[in-house]
Amino acid sequence: MKRILSIAAVTALTASFALAGTSNMNFAEKFEKECQGCHGPIHQGGVGSDLRPKALKKKNREMLVETIMDGRENTAMPAWNSSFSKDDAAGMVDWLMDWKNTVELTLDFDEVHKSWTKLADREALAKKYPKAADVKDVKDITFATERDASLVDFIDSTTGKVLSRHKAGFAVHVTVTNKHDPRYAYSISRSGKLTMFDIAAPGQPALASVQVGQESRGLAVSPDGKYILAGNYNPGGAVLCDAHTLEPLKVYDTSRVIDPDGQIGPSRVAGIADTPYGPYFAMALKDAGHTYIIDYSKPDFPIVGDIPNIGKILHDCFLNENKGEDFGRYFMIASQGSDLMGIVDFKTKALAAKVHTGKKSKPHPGQGSSWFNKKMGKQLNATNSMNFGSVVIWDSPSWKVIKKVKTSGGGLFVGTGEDTPWIWSDCVLGKPDKYNEVHLINKETLETDRIIKVGKTKGQLIDAKTGKVLQEWDATQHEKVAVNEKAFGKEKILPMPDHLGKAVKDPVQPRLLHAEPANHGKWTMISEWTTGRIGIYESETGKFVKYIENLTTPTFTYSVEHRQHVPGA
Repeated sequence: MKRILSIAAVTALTASFALAGTSNMNFAEKFEKECQGCHGPIHQGGVGSDLRPKALKKKNREMLVETIMDGRENTAMPAWNSSFSKDDAAGMVDWLMDWKNTVELTLDFDEVHKSWTKLADREALAKKYPKAADVKDVKDITFATERDASLVDFIDSTTGKVLSRHKAGFAVHVTVTNKHDPRYAYSISRSGKLTMFDIAAPGQPALASVQVGQESRGLAVSPDGKYILAGNYNPGGAVLCDAHTLEPLKVYDTSRVIDPDGQIGPSRVAGIADTPYGPYFAMALKDAGHTYIIDYSKPDFPIVGDIPNIGKILHDCFLNENKGEDFGRYFMIASQGSDLMGIVDFKTKALAAKVHTGKKSKPHPGQGSSWFNKKMGKQLNATNSMNFGSVVIWDSPSWKVIKKVKTSGGGLFVGTGEDTPWIWSDCVLGKPDKYNEVHLINKETLETDRIIKVGKTKGQLIDAKTGKVLQEWDATQHEKVAVNEKAFGKEKILPMPDHLGKAVKDPVQPRLLHAEPANHGKWTMISEWTTGRIGIYESETGKFVKYIENLTTPTFTYSVEHRQHVPGA
């Protein structure tokens, strides 16, 4: 009987993988678009697992197929059964197991410089429009990312009106502003396209672009407004550009660096930050576990600090907001492979501490949170945890964990501002019945006060302690209104529809993420990935105000006014 069962199992497994030959999926293209963000351009892992052939040969093939189809609970790995057939999944596993590394590149200054393109006359626009044309002040604008539509949007924070939507490369990741001259904004896409915009001119036109790599992530602008640094996943490294023209000035290649295990290999560049503490950029080497400090005030922009042994798989970062002379002194970088936050000191150019966030927590601070707790008389800082619902809070500069606040599921972003009594934590990586929640944690008591929960047809603001519904609103989902892209100078934009589509007959579970203060602290914006809208809430009460509709997979948002006061953001 054992022999018969063994033969039956082998036959079933063989049949499953024989189906892979019937798949028409372009596995390389699919991996680049959907998978490499978490698993890396050379499949080395990061947020996701190591998918190189050597690592996969230790795994059961059928289990790998099931993981692709059904996802992995309490991780960033979603179920792909809505877009993959079983033979697609089997074919992807075969492709991964036979994959040869032919995509690893070295950052080349001349190649980057050749791609630098001027799209509009910056000086002429500044002269013609000395003040903001579409809003009262450029600080009234919030940037938003429509990830799968490859768009960056500019929104009037005071009304919620979408001013313009620009094509800016596949999967726009973040957009930042020039704090010294906030009329200039910059976006970086996962396809490596860096674009500069004039948000004071009508329609917020793009001024210049440059291809800094094939896959990119982070951005930082020096507080003096002169330089911008863009971080690459592939080719590994960073590109320093002139912040007024986007002309590339220098590349920092990380194709051969020493990792925490003493091996020499390529490293992606993850978190990047500027600081008001000194003329520095910090860039985290994701795979090497190092952080470099660049001094942009010196000739040739040298690396003046190299802080090793922070941890494995470095990712998101933020700076402390301790008032006074220590404002922005500490670069806090998540190490997802070591479950800790590394604290890098810009003053000593050394590692000040390691804050351990919990076994298998995979910290992901996103924009992070830093605030002064009056009750304790301490500066506190917080990160979300990806693998389970936990917001980890520690103080500075003693770097001791004060509390871990339980939420409904793993999250990606925890944010706050001066005008809200809470830090706002999403549960976007939790189970479907919980990823529609955002928890509002009291900054003084460190207890969850309220929960925003958006269902398929109605939304609720709930008292977390009593369960009482404090507010209920109509959350009816609407079909997107189709529009055609059009030329706008030398770029492509997508007009904003002027009406709502029909009500969706079969609504999906809203997936909430990334809370961002806006409208000079009066509002907080929360993106809804699955429904294609951004919810606006009162920062002081958590009450729902209205929706911005007709968007595609909105993710990252960035309020110009709010980020003016946040170091390194």
